[in-house]
Amino acid sequence: MKALEKVSTFLGNHMAVLVLVVTAVSLFIPKAGLWIQTGWINYLLMIVMFGMGLTLNLSDFQLVFSRPRDILIGCVSQFTIMPLLAFALGKLFRLDDALLAGVILVGTCPGGTSSNVITYLSGGDVPLSVGMTSINTLLAPILTPALTYLFLHTTVEVNIISMFLSIIQVVILPIALGLIINRIWGQYTRRMTSILPSVSVIAISLIVASVVSHNAGKILSTGLIVFAVVILHNVLGYACGFGIGKLLKLDASKTKALSIEIGMQNSGLATALAGTAFPSLAMATVPGAIFSVWHNISGAILANLFRKH
Repeated sequence: MKALEKVSTFLGNHMAVLVLVVTAVSLFIPKAGLWIQTGWINYLLMIVMFGMGLTLNLSDFQLVFSRPRDILIGCVSQFTIMPLLAFALGKLFRLDDALLAGVILVGTCPGGTSSNVITYLSGGDVPLSVGMTSINTLLAPILTPALTYLFLHTTVEVNIISMFLSIIQVVILPIALGLIINRIWGQYTRRMTSILPSVSVIAISLIVASVVSHNAGKILSTGLIVFAVVILHNVLGYACGFGIGKLLKLDASKTKALSIEIGMQNSGLATALAGTAFPSLAMATVPGAIFSVWHNISGAILANLFRKH
């Protein structure tokens, strides 16, 4: 067990490097990841969500009632700043319909579970981060399809029902199952907590490998524009979250949590949903794949900056 814990700690600490290596290999040697079928992405994402559920207790959701103002700030910021930034950047850089759809889908998804890890490494308010991620994820089946339709219905067709059902299946049900199992067999799941990060890191790496390998040619053909949009989307999200925290005079730990929660999206979910919501737009998966790589790298850098200052 100790050996597994050491491996898990190593993978968690070097997630950004691992994802970067997986991306590079999958991009320039696509055959390396073609064995990971795109149909597996939803199942891999369900494993990540199930792992998150195993770490949660009903007491985590009590945070909503004990600190409603903080949660409300995070929720409103999440579902306004990132969609608006996505739409503005997409129009500014004149992305085609497929890439615009992918960027906006990234923006309308909830915060990623990796935000909790980065918040911890940054010395931020971890309970607040978990609370924001949990509530935003629970709101995603309604808000993600609604906001995506709001921004894209005049450009591309959005299958709201399919997106709603996918989020229920891929996110809500696995988290609920993990929560129930943790509630019933907590004495056993607590022993697994230390190795769960490695499972999530491996699952995320496989998702990235699959998406990048199957779309390597498309990613390379988009040039630097989509990379610039993804990087700006993520960095501006961090900056806006930090600015809101300062504007509302939140303490340093809350400001860090808010900045990270807003900037780091559940891009794995966005990648999975792209195939469901936009079956005719293959390139819609590309922004989510690139965001999956970049936000883990930027998150690790931001954690170092926040920890030092």
